Amino acid sequence: MREILTAEQMRAHERAAIEGGAVTGLELMERAGAGVVEAIFARWPDLATTGAVILCGPGNNGGDGYVIARLLSARGWNVSCFAYGDPARLPPDAKANHDRWAATGAVLRWDDAAIEDRIDTLQDGLVIDALFGTGLTRAMPEDTAKTWRAIYPRRFSNPSGPRPRFVAVDIPSGISSDSGRNLDGAFPADLTVSFHRAKCGHYLDPDMGPDRPGGGATMSGEVVVADIGLPQTGVKDAAQLIERPSNFLMKRTGHKYSHGHALVLAGGTGKGGAARLAARAALRIGAGLVTLACPQSALAENAAQLTAVMLTPLPDGYSLRGMLADARLNALCLGPGLGQARAQEMVPAALWGKRATVLDADALTAFRDDPETLFAQLHEGCVITPHPGEFRALFPNLADALVDPARPAYSKLDATREAAARAGCTVLLKGPDTVIATPEGRAALHSATGAHAAPWLATAGAGDVLAGLIAGLLARGFSPFDAACSAAWLHAAAARSFGPGLIAEDLPEELPKILRALDL
Repeated sequence: MREILTAEQMRAHERAAIEGGAVTGLELMERAGAGVVEAIFARWPDLATTGAVILCGPGNNGGDGYVIARLLSARGWNVSCFAYGDPARLPPDAKANHDRWAATGAVLRWDDAAIEDRIDTLQDGLVIDALFGTGLTRAMPEDTAKTWRAIYPRRFSNPSGPRPRFVAVDIPSGISSDSGRNLDGAFPADLTVSFHRAKCGHYLDPDMGPDRPGGGATMSGEVVVADIGLPQTGVKDAAQLIERPSNFLMKRTGHKYSHGHALVLAGGTGKGGAARLAARAALRIGAGLVTLACPQSALAENAAQLTAVMLTPLPDGYSLRGMLADARLNALCLGPGLGQARAQEMVPAALWGKRATVLDADALTAFRDDPETLFAQLHEGCVITPHPGEFRALFPNLADALVDPARPAYSKLDATREAAARAGCTVLLKGPDTVIATPEGRAALHSATGAHAAPWLATAGAGDVLAGLIAGLLARGFSPFDAACSAAWLHAAAARSFGPGLIAEDLPEELPKILRALDL
């Protein structure tokens, strides 16, 4: 995993380096501009020398744009550089680079209609967005609407045909670098070049409705991080981006009980499919044993469809407490197909046992009218896995904050961290941008967007498989946080590997291929 930063974390890291004398702001700006140019030609090595439109904003992001203009011009490019705002009011470093460019090339005043016309005439070349970067917290100004109109349809309606390539400096203008929200009127990019670390908003993709199509993950395109010479020390409280599991997924030598025994609770007759999916996933990911516990009336139905997964009757919560006298049962999964009435009885009994526990689906919705009752029973060995609707039922004020126009920087990372602190356990908030957080504030993001998208996961039962993967890893001794992070990655990787036509039953069967490919 690698760090992803908020705008304030990045500013603080830069400020510390400058105040400590390690680097100057001018040096950082020069390196940033050079990093963008290098990334452009690495991404499109055959890009012909032609025209570039560079949109320079009123802050340091605009200063990066003036560096890029100078460097492209030195390569023989015909550069049109448009300045938003009064260049005389630029911050000192940006003003210095504006003046360097102005000594050799023209700085054109901002003219939305003229920019639209100029982009319309570009059949290839570049449009570089160095307008607002990470600092914007409000909707794009009205006098950028025609520029948006020239960029947006070309970016999405003709992805590989004759058109300019769109490049964002640090983050697409109009996207919150903390939350990924489209603040309204954001410019999309084919390539986004960030500095030192990627930002949270590059990988978050909140759905703000049809009037704001696409959040940060959609609008950023390919994200490249340029090294600008800042210290590579870790940033306190930084979230982590989940990129692949570590080699701790490999099973060690031993017998079945040395790899744990997961217990998956099922509902009544005709309701066992979801729990069977979870049980199969727990077994595939390496739990030594998996038992499915269901009402007596559902035993025959489940027995007809299970072989390696064991079965046991479980009539009530009192019986579950008795089962937990066996210390070898070290991980539980409750919720998939459990039924809300059965969940209300079984969840307290399961939590009483203080085992590593995954609560999903019915195990969460059963407490939607009184979530505090659930939170009072949860413990640090638990993982709860709500989808957005379940999250809203359990944490309504946090769900509201995620769409509050007065809090544009409030992110899914923030909400999940707060939820974990309130619940007292690890929370996995599902979505194409899945966030995992612990009560102590540790957070990670798995982004199944862009080139890593897994749209086939929008199918019945996929969430049940994810719950089973987490339970299986918990049985093997993974911490709740590590189990949730690894499961989220494996879940999406299996979907991408299988591809179109995926149904939930395919996910556990695809796992061996994924694990072999990891070469652990």
